[in-house]
Amino acid sequence: MKVLLATRNAGKLVELRRLSSGAGIEVLGLADVPEFPEAPETGATFAENALAKARDAALATGLPSVADDSGLAVDALNGMPGVLSARWSGKHGDDLANLQLLLGQLGDVPDERRGGAFVCAAALVVPGGSGVDGETVVHGEWRGTIVREPRGSNGFGYDPIFVPEGEKRTSAELSPEEKDAASHRGLAFRALLPYLAELA
Repeated sequence: MKVLLATRNAGKLVELRRLSSGAGIEVLGLADVPEFPEAPETGATFAENALAKARDAALATGLPSVADDSGLAVDALNGMPGVLSARWSGKHGDDLANLQLLLGQLGDVPDERRGGAFVCAAALVVPGGSGVDGETVVHGEWRGTIVREPRGSNGFGYDPIFVPEGEKRTSAELSPEEKDAASHRGLAFRALLPYLAELA
């Protein structure tokens, strides 16, 4: 069974392939299918963006398509950068610039007020599914604290400055298996697996 993960983010592709291994599912990325027009992420919520991306991919390719939208919601910034996480610095996907801007904005915030959460909405759209029956959206949340200096080389995005609850290490210092077991995306993708298994 082939499923398209509508992303160009290699890290996300690796994560879903790891999580779905042994389930009889072959996970393709956008590089594995002919190019198609991708609508900009203009939704007000993670779920709206994830659904829009999955719908576009399913319509263009005819494949069951998964898309996620995820980001970091920082308590002291009233939940921002949120859906703007990937382009917080003004340029989409510039992880280092996004991270440095966020650290600068939190510079004078005391340690006890540096809470936040990684949030993920993952959508599955099955071509030919009738209306909402062909669409599933699940959520995952990973609470933690934003530290002052980046640490670790695993992961991507804001991983080097996020310490999950109950941990002393940043997300970027965890092994891939540890991250999969606890992360927002791991939780959301795992919640999708039963729906994907029905397709296999």
